[in-house]
Amino acid sequence: MRRREFVAAVGATVVWPLTVHAQQTERMRRIGVLTPYSENDPVARAQFNAFVQGLAELGWSEGRNLRMDVRWAAGDLERVRMYAKELVMLQPDVILVDSTPQTAALQRETRTIPIVFVVVSDPVGSGFVAGLPRPGGNMTGFSNQDPTMGGKWVELLKEIAPNLSRVAAMYNPETAPFVRSYYLPPFEAAARSLKIEPIVALVHSDAEIETAITSLGRESGGVVIMPDAFLNSHRATIISLAARNNVPAVSQTSFITRDGGLISYGPDLADLYRRGAGYVDRILRGARPSDLPVQLPAKFEMAVNVKTAKTLGLTVPPSLLARADEVIE
Repeated sequence: MRRREFVAAVGATVVWPLTVHAQQTERMRRIGVLTPYSENDPVARAQFNAFVQGLAELGWSEGRNLRMDVRWAAGDLERVRMYAKELVMLQPDVILVDSTPQTAALQRETRTIPIVFVVVSDPVGSGFVAGLPRPGGNMTGFSNQDPTMGGKWVELLKEIAPNLSRVAAMYNPETAPFVRSYYLPPFEAAARSLKIEPIVALVHSDAEIETAITSLGRESGGVVIMPDAFLNSHRATIISLAARNNVPAVSQTSFITRDGGLISYGPDLADLYRRGAGYVDRILRGARPSDLPVQLPAKFEMAVNVKTAKTLGLTVPPSLLARADEVIE
């Protein structure tokens, strides 16, 4: 049962407007796009479609006044670095980039080409901008979280699985280095206040994910799937292992819950892509990234998978169901 329609349908057809803004120039402009996901990932396609649709609503159509160079890294950091070099060599007018490692790769290649990032947790701590109100430099964009979410995920997990004795923060330190300083302090504080032992599970492969989740299953443990493009790309493995080992898991992304995860709470990522189109439009019309403030999420969503809860032997509290934007039966 859905209570709020998902903002971007997978494979949605983009309807181009017949007219454009009065001030729109017909000169061909060039946009680069760097995403951490596979081109065949339906969620990644939906987010990208939200960006394309946002551009269309602002008068930009590929082939008429826009050329778009898209690179899909498919979770490969070597490919990320290669594609970052490629895109910079193309000298686009602006680049849209998703996630921290991809943004860092582009930063190493250029300090002049305007860059709009989306789904970056800690842009100041990662060194992408000097500050949120006035970023400075050639980057700006949209942060996907504030650090207190690290504690909120633990609280949600405890609410739906009250018998937890320990909880792991799982992430790949190569693709989500920001987790250690940004999310772990509130995560650990919340766990201790709820009398749950907090642990950290660093993973770099499916094998390490399996080891971590199997261990949690033997110890009445749960897992927080931290914001991490690597974990999102490996979500099928995580969902399968969590079900097999009876491990409740919480994430920031509703698509993990739709795919069979237990519960999620976080920003509407497709909305960040759509808003990213607005910043790309403003830069193409002459704005400087240094003058565009970094923005926080405007839309959050909670999803609960009741079917998964039943499989894990859990009963979803009515208070949690009442707060959920989407309940999957």
